[in-house]
Amino acid sequence: MKKVPLLPALLTTILLSMSFKSLAVEWNAEWIWLKQRFTDANSWMAFRKEVTLNDVSSDVTAYISADTKYWLWINGELVVFEGSYTGGPSPVKPSPRVDFFPIASNKYYDQVDIGRYLKKGKNTIAALTWYYGDNGQKGTHISSNKGGFIFQADVGDRQIITDSSWKVQPHPAYDKKVIKKNPYRVAAWSIKYDAQNDMNDWSKDAWYMPGFDDSDWQPAKAGKTPPKAPYYGLYPSEIPILNNYGLANCTNYPDSKFPFIADGKTIQCKLDFNKNFTPYFDIEAQAGQQIHIKSNMRLNTIETFYTTKAGRQQFESYSWLNGRIIEYTIPKGVKVHGLKYRWTGVGSTPGHFESDDPWMTRIWQMAENTLYICARDNFMDTPDRERGLWIGDVADQASYLFYSMDKPGRDLLKKAIKVTLAFSDSESGIFAGLGPGRFRELPAQSLQFIEQAIWHYYYNTGDLDTLAFAYPYVHKYLELWGMKDNGLATKRNGAWNWTDWGPQDTIDYDAIQNALYYSALVSARKMAQALDDETHMAFYDERIKSIKKAYQRHYWQDGYFSSNSAKFKDDRANAIAILFGLAEPEQYQQIVDNVLVPNHFASPHFEWMVYNAMAIAGRYDDALARMKARYGAQVDNIERSTLTEYMTGKGTENHAWNAPSTVLSQYIAGIEPTAVAWQTYQVMPNMAHMKRVQQKVPSVQGDIDFEISRSDDRMQIELTSPSGTVATVGIPKAYFKLNSVAFNGKVAWQQDKPARSTDGVEFVGEDDKYLKFTLSPGVWSIVAK
Repeated sequence: MKKVPLLPALLTTILLSMSFKSLAVEWNAEWIWLKQRFTDANSWMAFRKEVTLNDVSSDVTAYISADTKYWLWINGELVVFEGSYTGGPSPVKPSPRVDFFPIASNKYYDQVDIGRYLKKGKNTIAALTWYYGDNGQKGTHISSNKGGFIFQADVGDRQIITDSSWKVQPHPAYDKKVIKKNPYRVAAWSIKYDAQNDMNDWSKDAWYMPGFDDSDWQPAKAGKTPPKAPYYGLYPSEIPILNNYGLANCTNYPDSKFPFIADGKTIQCKLDFNKNFTPYFDIEAQAGQQIHIKSNMRLNTIETFYTTKAGRQQFESYSWLNGRIIEYTIPKGVKVHGLKYRWTGVGSTPGHFESDDPWMTRIWQMAENTLYICARDNFMDTPDRERGLWIGDVADQASYLFYSMDKPGRDLLKKAIKVTLAFSDSESGIFAGLGPGRFRELPAQSLQFIEQAIWHYYYNTGDLDTLAFAYPYVHKYLELWGMKDNGLATKRNGAWNWTDWGPQDTIDYDAIQNALYYSALVSARKMAQALDDETHMAFYDERIKSIKKAYQRHYWQDGYFSSNSAKFKDDRANAIAILFGLAEPEQYQQIVDNVLVPNHFASPHFEWMVYNAMAIAGRYDDALARMKARYGAQVDNIERSTLTEYMTGKGTENHAWNAPSTVLSQYIAGIEPTAVAWQTYQVMPNMAHMKRVQQKVPSVQGDIDFEISRSDDRMQIELTSPSGTVATVGIPKAYFKLNSVAFNGKVAWQQDKPARSTDGVEFVGEDDKYLKFTLSPGVWSIVAK
């Protein structure tokens, strides 16, 4: 029997080292920087190295890290655009954790295939590095308090390493003296760049090109080989290098509009939808003119201030920002040859939903856009003012991540789980609601994170190693709750007793926290079963049974759940009672009619759970009607392509906790896993008012492509099911009386006749809603008449 130990402080470091496994990298490279006693914040450093290679393989992996960011060129070709990741992976030592006091952290390294950029003979490797020297107020980054860059690659019989043979030069065009804009929360800085001091950047004579004369550059200061302070241990990044979509034109400034002469007014350069981007321009100007770049986002804090040199010049501002409009303020008389932007993000979003209801199609896409914007080098609440790893937001994102994003997105969730737990307090068992640099317990978010992030991650991926890492933290945290004589759990306030941004006098804290604690217990029990560990089963069984019974006895008010019927009729509390199995099926309709239809208190953080609960109750049309009522103004605003922080449309224009698309994928298209890692899954469509629904799910087993369309007497289903899976498909009985069902042209079921044996198809029964068939992997065309 596999035993998973608890987490006493003495075992923490061992557990961390076991979980954050380094690849077989024997580090000979040294961390390098300019020889200086202290590193100023917001420092930009350029490095160069020329190497002669006798033999070049097509498969060469470079191991690279920086505090904080780097851009890499080989032989003048851009190889990595913004490498190195903030946020982890683990503390150097465990507790104690104190808020606003970042604990020293190990670092990630990137693995980059550089083989195709190398050649026999002389090669030039160059890197621009950016040292933040700032953690930001929302704890996304933990600075080493010293700039550094490290590179190692084995090429044939030659090992290329950073050492004192590299050349280094502080980049003279970047001004370190930048004042951060309030609200001061982001670790990154705005850009202040004087092209009169540049090094021919963005040209064929740039400092990163072969043949550049670096004879007056200094030798790099070296001397620290991992794992030495202040960078400590190096661990492989959980996620790949960012997806670089390349430079693109704004929709209203195609190539045909250039060149033109600026009139001094702000130029509104529109993106096709809201993105995370770096702005670029190509101009002709006199020396000393000032250009200002920002986005249309009201709460954006990243800007660019550029001073021109004389003549033709190009520039890309490397501090990414977010927006749907880039605002260029260019002086009158400047000749503009190009305005572009570079879109970057982690992985991609192959998931897709559409229907014959364009409103539903649009909100699903807006939700996916919002998810992708808030998923970069960490999951974040918003790319504008914070970029914080709020774990409640991560739990919301996880609900539809698996319907939208590819493997890098799943890996980003793994990173969020491991970083959050690794930076927990090993003595108390508390893991912070905002990490890794901040330590602030939010009990409601922590409980939600256990069920909706950790368990759902494992269930959708089958990643047992990450579950084994997470489980001891989960159990230790759940032990912090006591049980009251009435059978319910004790209340825990944590550092911030926050549950939702809806009207505070409507929030039924006691009922919500007990439901969330119950869901976390149920998920922890499933984790223990998956790990074949029975150590804590009695603990889970006793508390699960106690809370379920007491929840009904103390909170059921003859039509809805409430801890105080004179005060609370909370849509959040009642939705999660259904969602987490505390409500009985015979109570569903009363809950929906008495609370979920009339009471619209939830913020987006809980709103998506209300829709899911209504769908579980079979009230699909009511769920979609509520969605239209609550999100109508946002979706109907043609300028918007993302969903906002508050239901009113205010706050940040793009906020992670919007997950209204989950109900469309999981309950309307009806696709969800029924076994770990999508080895089996079901398709139980509920089309509501729609006549056509299409869904692509980028599952861990491969893409699932599904489409259903119906008329008054015919239903057509197309399904591509990946290898390694078994699909259970439900043929809806709600739209007309079914007489026959055929699979790839062969009838497998007819009314009042025995089911026929068909290759890859098995009739497994029916209920009041569906005829059910299991299908082997492959491409299926299903016709029901």
